[in-house]
Amino acid sequence: MIERLLIKEYLNFDSVELKFKEGLSVFTGVSGAGKSVLMSAIMAVFGLKDSDAKLIEADVEYKFSAEEYGIESEQINTFKLFRDKATRYFINSQAISKKNLASIAKEHIKYLSAKEINEFENERFLNLLDIAESKKNGEFLKFKQEFEAKFKEFDQISKELQNIIEDERRIEELKEFASFEISKIESVSPKVGEFEELMEIKKRLSKKDKINEAWSRAEAVFHAERAVIDALNISDIDASFFEECMNELRIARDNLNMDELEDIDIEGVLDRIEALNSLIRRYASIEEALELLQKRKVELNKYENISFEKSLLEAKFNALKSEINDMSSKLTNARSENLKELEILINSYLKELYMSKITLKISPKPLDKFGVDEVSLSLNETNLKNLSSGELNRLRLAFIASETQISGSGNGVIILDEIDANLSGKEAMSIANVLLNLAKFYQIFAISHQPQLSSKANSHFLVERHGEESIVIELENSERISELARMISGEKITNEALNFARQLLES
Repeated sequence: MIERLLIKEYLNFDSVELKFKEGLSVFTGVSGAGKSVLMSAIMAVFGLKDSDAKLIEADVEYKFSAEEYGIESEQINTFKLFRDKATRYFINSQAISKKNLASIAKEHIKYLSAKEINEFENERFLNLLDIAESKKNGEFLKFKQEFEAKFKEFDQISKELQNIIEDERRIEELKEFASFEISKIESVSPKVGEFEELMEIKKRLSKKDKINEAWSRAEAVFHAERAVIDALNISDIDASFFEECMNELRIARDNLNMDELEDIDIEGVLDRIEALNSLIRRYASIEEALELLQKRKVELNKYENISFEKSLLEAKFNALKSEINDMSSKLTNARSENLKELEILINSYLKELYMSKITLKISPKPLDKFGVDEVSLSLNETNLKNLSSGELNRLRLAFIASETQISGSGNGVIILDEIDANLSGKEAMSIANVLLNLAKFYQIFAISHQPQLSSKANSHFLVERHGEESIVIELENSERISELARMISGEKITNEALNFARQLLES
């Protein structure tokens, strides 16, 4: 519930601080006093409306689910809207975006002025029908939990089977690709280091003729060797250094092994180099090509065994499907038996609210975690989206009231903007009675122009405008009589109006 509200510098409100109690709180006052502005401020601090207020704060007692946004819920959570150059939002002094703020707040705040129909979501209808059945059958809740666990298993098997079917559709393509790469690598049959060796041979082959020609010219040095040694000896110069040099030269010449190149198939070497080079271009290196070869062999083996894996999953899938279908049929039967009772209950509230009856119907839909049931609501064959705001909100009230009666629980805040506008006194009183029932479970804020609803409130706030400034006052009993009398007779309060106001409060 909202315990405190603080507003500063918002239109005609300079500074207002209000403290609220549980139950039904009604805001009254003449037109233009600022009631809707006040209600907008409540919505704005939760990110559900825009506001140009300087500051709005609300203290709320509720454990919000805000962990995914990095915010820890406290016993009393402080929501804050602050505007400087831009409007910023905070929960417990931690900044949050308006979108995320609204997402958090919506689990606790219901605004019954907006034309929303989320109260009539299929999941909520099914939940009510299941609660009704669990009150009759103590084993039903356990059965429903078993169904949900079984569906979770079924859903997982379904996804795994679908993935295999998708792989199977592509299996020939995948097998062809793996086989192609295996064949391409194995056809070359590369060896680590082979490419470098062949490149060295190619290098020597490309220089073979030039090398032979150069050494042919260099043979003259060997013919002059004796003459050089004799010249050194005659000159009394030790010739050993020259002899060693010539020996090294002979060794270098002999190590060239140019004769072995004569038997090499040059075209074969070039073809082999090109084949290895094509693998290197495709796989970056011979080592990586050999690694990929082993990987593709493993994949190909898996693809060839996919039919066996698929058959196992299909057997599990069919067994679970049969079991799930049987369980969902039992759910449908139980829900169908409670559907009429739910319809009668909602219509009993609609009768109090002077609304036409609704009709509920269960139709089949694709299986999900809730079963195969789709509950639809019709009101004289009128689409819910075509109802007026007043009609829709009264229908929503009837549903929420039915929900709390069946479940015996409810939690949150309901905000109503002139729900009794343009209604007769009898209709306004019927709405007041429904709201009183709801106020046992919800904290309710309502703007009212009718004395009937206002007289039933647990707290009555009067919004007044003095010049350019609006103020809010919580009324005590005698003050409430005067305000109710004003609502009955207008600005000129009569004794009859005062007596009627007292009767309303006493009743």
